[in-house]
Amino acid sequence: MEDSPIYEDLSLIRKRAVWVFRLVGLLFLGAAFIYWKIQVLDHRKYFALSEANRTRESVISSPRGILTDRSGAVVLGDNQASFKVSFIRENAVDFEASIRATAALLEIEDSVLRQRIESYKFLPAFRPVIVKDKLTLEEVSRIEGRRTEFPELVIETEPRRQYPFGPLAAHVLGTMQEVTAEEMRSRPGQRRLGDWVGKTGVEAAYETRLAGVDGTLIEVVDSLGRVREELRRIEPRPRPKLVLTIDYDLQTEAEQLLAGREGAIVALDPRNGEVLVLASSPTYDPNRFINRFTPGEWQSLIASSDNPLLNRAIQGLYSPGSIFKPIMALAGLDAGTIGPQTAFFCGGSALFYDRPFRCWAEAGHGSQTLVEAIKNSCNIYFYNFGSRLSIDTIARYAEMFGLGRATEIEIPGEKAGLVPTSAWKKETLKAPWYPGETISVAIGQGPLQMTPLQIAAATAALAGRGRRIRPHFSLEAAREPPSSGALETVALKDFETVIEGMWRSVNDGGTGRGALVAGFDVCGKTGSTQTIGRAAAERLAATGKTVRTHSWFTGFAPRNEPRIVVTVLVEHGGLGGATAAPLAGRIFGLFKDKYDR
Repeated sequence: MEDSPIYEDLSLIRKRAVWVFRLVGLLFLGAAFIYWKIQVLDHRKYFALSEANRTRESVISSPRGILTDRSGAVVLGDNQASFKVSFIRENAVDFEASIRATAALLEIEDSVLRQRIESYKFLPAFRPVIVKDKLTLEEVSRIEGRRTEFPELVIETEPRRQYPFGPLAAHVLGTMQEVTAEEMRSRPGQRRLGDWVGKTGVEAAYETRLAGVDGTLIEVVDSLGRVREELRRIEPRPRPKLVLTIDYDLQTEAEQLLAGREGAIVALDPRNGEVLVLASSPTYDPNRFINRFTPGEWQSLIASSDNPLLNRAIQGLYSPGSIFKPIMALAGLDAGTIGPQTAFFCGGSALFYDRPFRCWAEAGHGSQTLVEAIKNSCNIYFYNFGSRLSIDTIARYAEMFGLGRATEIEIPGEKAGLVPTSAWKKETLKAPWYPGETISVAIGQGPLQMTPLQIAAATAALAGRGRRIRPHFSLEAAREPPSSGALETVALKDFETVIEGMWRSVNDGGTGRGALVAGFDVCGKTGSTQTIGRAAAERLAATGKTVRTHSWFTGFAPRNEPRIVVTVLVEHGGLGGATAAPLAGRIFGLFKDKYDR
């Protein structure tokens, strides 16, 4: 008994108990911190998650600004109510089975539906992905009737762009398409899934001006997505209508004149640059772009041989041919190379640099002064004084008129064209410019490349006696014209000499007489440009085949205080006087009838 301790040694137990109490305390503090973080620091996050289980936030799309013609009364671009159906991946229990069932319900191919959904897989699974739009009432009823079977589908309404006149002014109005996944990634927060944006034309140029501010709708929904209560609504704010410079009647007439042809018609107000007409043919229906293309449909459109998406007025590059002669004439007068009474004899052909050059009139025109040469479009006259100018002098005057560079019209895609210089040839072709090449440029052939809009703008500068304009489509604000540069120093009498020749071309039995409108004093110039070399054309002619030239006309009216410029291009239309001039005459005539009452 003496060896038995009276008291047991509990020190080890106490030490262990202290460590246990400390561990329990740490666990308690950790749990308390987690609860504090959830309820205090992260309460907004978890509140939003809990609300998402019973609320749904959706966008109320704002109607896009309406587009009208210059009168403000003819609507060219409008909006209409439309239904769309979206797919919510989070609500799909079996994704593959849901794809098959949804495709059958919506009557679209499985692969198309899957590709569309997977292209937006970088977005959260609760975000709706639009899979079909412009639903009919029958389709809406069919989907709503099977709501319990398809909780992953949600139907919404939205205003959709509509072009009441279909193809009319399509290249002016442009196209709209849904924002792509790549655009959403490159501009996070600026674009939302399902947004439609302008891609071409006025729709693209005035995207910010036309796109309204979307509203928001927050609703209480049940587990099947059915609406039980509306919590909050913020109404969208649409933009006011945008009044364009386009004249509906003139635009309609121009497109009817171009029907079945390839070409372009441009009409401007030379006083301020307002575009009255911009027609390109063949054309397309911009309403097609509001529907989602399948890859096959898109390929068939862009692969079309007549290239309807090409805006020939601002993207088609052509040699100007004889419509370049008025600019050549002004260059010769201002440079002192020729005078109003300078005459050259045209016998149908002449030798320059030991090579024969021909006039379009095989019998020749006889002795011609400058005014007569413009009236009759005599090639030999312009060959003669063109040989006395350097290519760089010709280029300098062409550039004064804005040729060889974009007019800076608002719509995207405009091409700059080309006015050759000796430096250009040395840089691009690694060869010197030869004087014999200047002969072709003197009559608007050779490497000259211009768009119909550039020709119209240059014609407006000629009509304005040196005052240049900047073409534009909006009546809200006129665009400042570019500096006229050295054109401001060109003598008024030189302009009047050239204009006299253009007036006689139309009103005195010249090549432009097809554009004659009684009592309107139309001044103009025709042109016909070769699409292949003369030697090649002669070889084809020997085999019974012919290649028709492009047909040009450009002019303005009336002669004094002009109010309209008209430029016409018809691809493979033959002689300008036979094809392009009469079309221009129809536009001039309609303008006179409408505005000279």
